Formats: sequence, structure tokens, C-alpha cells
Amino acid sequence: MENVSGVSSVPSTMKAWIYGQHGKPADVLKLKSDIVVPQLKEDQVLVKVVAAGLNPVDNKRMLGIFVHAECPFPTVPGYDVAGVVVKLGSQVKHLKVGDEVYGNIHEKALDHPKQNGTLAEYTAVEERLLAPKPKNLSFAEAASLPVATGTAYEGLQRCQFSAGQSILVLGGAGGVGSMVIQLAKHVFGASRVAATASTGKLELLKSLGADLAIDYTKQNFEDLPEKFDLVYDCVGQCERAVKAMKENGKVVIVIGAVTVPAFVFIVTSNGADLEKLNPYLESGKVKPVIDPKGVYPFSKTLEGLAYVDTGRVAGKVVVYPIEEDLDN
Repeated sequence: MENVSGVSSVPSTMKAWIYGQHGKPADVLKLKSDIVVPQLKEDQVLVKVVAAGLNPVDNKRMLGIFVHAECPFPTVPGYDVAGVVVKLGSQVKHLKVGDEVYGNIHEKALDHPKQNGTLAEYTAVEERLLAPKPKNLSFAEAASLPVATGTAYEGLQRCQFSAGQSILVLGGAGGVGSMVIQLAKHVFGASRVAATASTGKLELLKSLGADLAIDYTKQNFEDLPEKFDLVYDCVGQCERAVKAMKENGKVVIVIGAVTVPAFVFIVTSNGADLEKLNPYLESGKVKPVIDPKGVYPFSKTLEGLAYVDTGRVAGKVVVYPIEEDLDN
């Protein structure tokens, strides 16, 4: 790996995808090469972005759906990052220049996120939001994980999901759902994992650890005689989800309207949680899931966002590589 040491190797400007008004990504998101590299706060590190994950929230923010909790324009989108630390703030305690890291750079996903996201050559992020990149994963694989894994983990924790309980995952082949299946089974010790997907994705569910793969095009999950301790709804079918839980069960949702007794939450980024899960990633028990068509070069970021928007992605979509153009 090239030696990225010292401040001198960091340019003053960079390439970044950026938008200055709300609208459809194809209309408002532009690739610029003269964006100022973000300044560090004392608890932040500057990361040279090698790969960035794409999430549905990127499209929704651009459309202006969360306008009351937004950051100022112009905005660089992107939450998930995997890259190399190239510069340290004065109060950084543990990370050093050259460390390979990954994380979700926005501590509170929808509460005034940073103006400079991860779809850029460099991004500034608090040390506490990052974890060491698992040694066995590529940068692209690592970039697919933070938002989806953080959401899956936090949802299971908030429900106090524990060993021996059963879970039904709605939308098990998506970014969050594919991680919920794996974490429930391999980290939390679920006794039984059921999950829904369309016909072509049932084998994926089984490969991730689902004991029962339900084809939602042929079966209504709420009509099954079997009920579950937890229903984890990644697709916004809360009314139906409540019918599939046991009498004192729980329903957690990450999208859509809430029917009591279900609850919704927005993920909080946390490097310590990612670090806890690193051993499961390094042992291969928990695997990143990237859609077979889901790796887009930096110049094709708009196509990647359009693919995320179809809602048909198996696992995650990532932007890789994010490289400097030498004649820039």
C-alpha cells in the first residue's frame, strides 16, 4: 500500500458528489473536482475514502423528505465509509495515520447529519464512530456494512432479543434484513430464524442462516400458524407484522408507519458496536452481502443510487473504487 503519511500528502481540494438543492438525484447531484477537503475538529480524523456504501436514505435526503432535520447546502451525500486515516485531530486517542477503518460517519442518521458525507475522496469523521476494518474484508465489503449492521444490531438490542428466541425478518434479502438474519442467528443465538423474500432470493436467505425462507409472492407470512418472539420489519408492513408475533412478542420497524405495539428507531452510529462484531466478520460467521450487480465505480454513483431506488437489491450497493484522477 502506498505510504500515506504526513499532512503534506493531503490536497486542499478533492472530487466529490454534491448537491445544492433538493430534487431527484439525476437532476441535482453533480460530480465536482474543486470541493474543499473538510477541516478536522479536534476529535476527528480525515479518512481517504476507498469505498462508500449507498443507502436508501441518500436518495430520500436528496428528495427533501427529511428537510426539517437537514444540514446546510451544498451537501455531499453518503453514510458508509471504508478507507485509510491520513490526518488526525488534536484530541484523537487511538487511531493513527495509515490505519484502515470503516464506519457510518453520521452519528445520528437524520438529525442534522454532516454537510460532507462519504461520496468524496476524503471525509472527516469522529474517531468514536470508526472501527478497525476487519482484516479479511476488502474495502468494498467493509463499506457495505456500517449502516445496515448498525441498524440490525441496534434493533435487536433494543428489543432485548436473546438466545433461544424466534425471529421473523420481513425483507430478509435487503441490506438491513440480510444482516438481521445473520446477527440473530450467529451473534444473539436465535432458536429459529424465518425470513421473507421474493422467489429468486430464497436460497440467499438460507445461506445467511434462515431456517425458514418464505416466498412473499406465494404466501402471506401473517397466515402461518407459527408466531414469533420478534418480528423485524425492514419493508414497512407493520400492520401485518403485528399479526405474526407471539402474544407478548415484539415488532421493530425501520421504515413506514407504526402500528402499536411496534416501535420504530433511527440508527445511531457507534464504532464500538462495529468493533464488537469484528470477530464474527473475521471468523466468517457473519458475511457482507453485496448485490451481484452492486459495485459501481465513483463516476457511476448516480447509476448506483438509481439501483438502490428500485428496492430490488439483494444485500448492498457500494461505490468502489474512489480514486484520484492523476491528471486532475
